[in-house]
Amino acid sequence: MKKSELRELNLAELNEKLNECMESLQNYRFQLAMQQLEDFTVISKSRKEIAQIKTALKEYEIGIRKNEGA
Repeated sequence: MKKSELRELNLAELNEKLNECMESLQNYRFQLAMQQLEDFTVISKSRKEIAQIKTALKEYEIGIRKNEGA
């Protein structure tokens, strides 16, 4: 997900997206442990997306962004 797409999401949508990404990361790690994961780059991509979402949530917390949609 691009940063511009993250800017369009409101606080509730960001939290939902964060939960989805955390679940998918957990699944990827499980697949890695079971040696079923074919594309190892999805783990780093998921971690990057989680970091971007957490950054957007922090912007709401410190007041850089306003909670307009929720």
